[in-house]
Amino acid sequence: MSPKTIKFLQYASIAWIWIFVLSVDVWIISLLIVARRLHDAINASVGIGIIAIPLFLLIATALTYVFFGLQKHREVDETRGGNP
Repeated sequence: MSPKTIKFLQYASIAWIWIFVLSVDVWIISLLIVARRLHDAINASVGIGIIAIPLFLLIATALTYVFFGLQKHREVDETRGGNP
């Protein structure tokens, strides 16, 4: 595979992580709204939302941070003439 293809796939994976996380967050928020409208067990929905939303955001943020940190490290190595 060419380096451009690999870089595209890496950026695509980061994009898919964020699409997944934001989709799950929107889904949980819509479940909270529906539970409130139906006078359902709102406490359980809020409890799940309080844990799930920040957890998913934290994981996606950490993966993105690591990815870009590794990319920055690789670019520094390439400019110094080291192994990528």
